[in-house]
Amino acid sequence: MLTIFGRRSKSDKFCDGYSRRDFLTIGSAAAVGGLTLPQLLRAESLQGSGRQHKAIINVFLPGGPPHQDMWDIKPDAPSEIRGEFSPISTNVSGIQIGELFPKMAQMMDKFTVIRSIEGAAGGHAAYQAMTGYAPGNEPTGGWPSIGAWVSKVQGQVNPSVPAHVSMFYKTGHNPWGDPGNGGFLGMAHGPFRLVGGKGETSKTDNMVLKGISLERLQDRNALLASVDRIKREVDLTGSMDGMDAFTQQAVGILTSSQLVDAMDISSESKETLERYGKGDQEFRADGAPKMTENFLIARRLVEAGARVVSLNFSRWDWHGGNFDRARQDMPMLDGALTSLVQDLHDRGLDRDVSVVVWGEFGRTPKINKNAGRDHWPRVSTAVLAGGGMNHGQVIGATNRLGEYAVDRPVTFQEVAATLYQQIGINLRATREFDLRGRPYYPVQPGVEPIHELL
Repeated sequence: MLTIFGRRSKSDKFCDGYSRRDFLTIGSAAAVGGLTLPQLLRAESLQGSGRQHKAIINVFLPGGPPHQDMWDIKPDAPSEIRGEFSPISTNVSGIQIGELFPKMAQMMDKFTVIRSIEGAAGGHAAYQAMTGYAPGNEPTGGWPSIGAWVSKVQGQVNPSVPAHVSMFYKTGHNPWGDPGNGGFLGMAHGPFRLVGGKGETSKTDNMVLKGISLERLQDRNALLASVDRIKREVDLTGSMDGMDAFTQQAVGILTSSQLVDAMDISSESKETLERYGKGDQEFRADGAPKMTENFLIARRLVEAGARVVSLNFSRWDWHGGNFDRARQDMPMLDGALTSLVQDLHDRGLDRDVSVVVWGEFGRTPKINKNAGRDHWPRVSTAVLAGGGMNHGQVIGATNRLGEYAVDRPVTFQEVAATLYQQIGINLRATREFDLRGRPYYPVQPGVEPIHELL
């Protein structure tokens, strides 16, 4: 991260003595020698700043959520598979979902449930949900994430807000905290990380431009001198050769309040905050905090100009205590997700902002001896909303035990293709080259968007 300090104020201070408007912290997933660098690409100022634009909010449920306890309830299965939850009817005739999602049931006409996601690689990682590709056989430089493609092809809506933003929390060696990166498109298109992980704040002392206040930020020579010192001290790879461009955008971000204001939800009404709910900020060794507020911040970031916002929510690797954990986490997800989707509709953004919620795989049909479900890559589930898509439907089906798809299997690539199309990327005309000059498209040739949604 990069922190710019300014004057101390006598009021509105944090516990360290600085006010909210005295500093902004910016960072990205790219790192050099352990130092997190700002994901700052261009100072290019686009015309029509603040205009309505298309966007994607990608919600990842790390660990593998149990599909048969959420949106693919199996009431006719034996008790050792069926579990403890019952189906409830929705406002769309013929569609039932799990009883822990009553708010979603009341507005099912605004959602699509996919019950037949296939092709999961089986490992604990956000990789497929962020890129659409399974790990392995990667091009030189790696597969770009969905956000990286959008950043590269469409650029920024305005210079004060990055196109590709992440609110992924990372904890230790947790692979679920990876929001994807720029791949062969370069680190400049990787996610601009707005939150960190447990213990990351201890690193920020290494990322402070000492002596540069907000008042002196416009003094470009002084800013560049500080940046050059960092470059000389930490860059042994040459990856910061474009630092001048990064710095120009740093000025654009740091001299505007749009990004930090988007993350400040204090201006929202009491009723809105109550609808989204109060999250649990506790870090876990193998998952993300239950930050329901991040769903609200995602909406605000999109309104401010972000094109792709990714976030992770809680930890779903429930090898034990599956049903107790579900009773805690699923109502929180139900409240936050439905509040987000309703807000998009109320603000006229439902045709422009696509929302997807999914994990890396499903869970075993059979309940284990610890009242948990284990890994099940064979099939999983996803929910989509917004984006001007045809909602109020279920796509695909699994067999009576929830073991495998028996109707309309859907791949991660098809979901990614749908998101690309709805944000305005031409899948056939968009082509970029990896580090060896080989051409690639956002999805594999022949992969089409999900026709039922269009």
